[in-house]
Amino acid sequence: MNKENSDSANSPDILPLLAIETSEKLCGVSFLFNETEYFSAKIFLPHSHSEKLFELIETLRDNANLKLNDLKAVVVSSGPGSFTGLRIGMAAAKGIAAGLKIPIIPVPTFEALAFQLSQILPENQKFIIANKANRDEAYFAKFHVKNYHYIFEEELKILSITDIKIHNDELIFGNISKNPNKIVSPEPEIVGQWALKFGLKNIVNDFDFLEPNYIKDFIVKEVKKND
Repeated sequence: MNKENSDSANSPDILPLLAIETSEKLCGVSFLFNETEYFSAKIFLPHSHSEKLFELIETLRDNANLKLNDLKAVVVSSGPGSFTGLRIGMAAAKGIAAGLKIPIIPVPTFEALAFQLSQILPENQKFIIANKANRDEAYFAKFHVKNYHYIFEEELKILSITDIKIHNDELIFGNISKNPNKIVSPEPEIVGQWALKFGLKNIVNDFDFLEPNYIKDFIVKEVKKND
């Protein structure tokens, strides 16, 4: 997929918007008034999303002097990532959007992160994003930078961590053990910026059945107890 072309020039009226990022340990929210003017708040605290997400939204609302009724859309990082984090983010987005009668824009998490990285990496740099799906597997995608945007070299998939090969001309980002670059999820304002630039075709008004992109089924393993 080539993300050189922006569709923000034909933006519908979705500003200001609320962007939510909960796909990994980062719990972040952002109010965007346009692509360059925004307020953001975030914390890095595992297992805190359900407790802290609405607290962050309320704090941000007060700091931005913005009423929730002013929002025109909710943007949410849709995965892949943590099952729990994605569910919390999507549930919050649905609740807010339903209450305000505004649409949701789901944003593919790896593409938002690739967009963020493409703003700081050199032209033609190849890079991999690989985040753990479980102990042995990772969500994996490969990109390269062109004109401050990203282009897929390998589409998103699940790979065994041992099968991930890094060439000398590639950088890797994510939370797998061999990776020194620990950027694992996009900033919340980047999630909002991605939606403005590339996500207008993703607008969902009937979101009852909208779900995160888990990619891998969530399997609960039964733990046998000794008698």
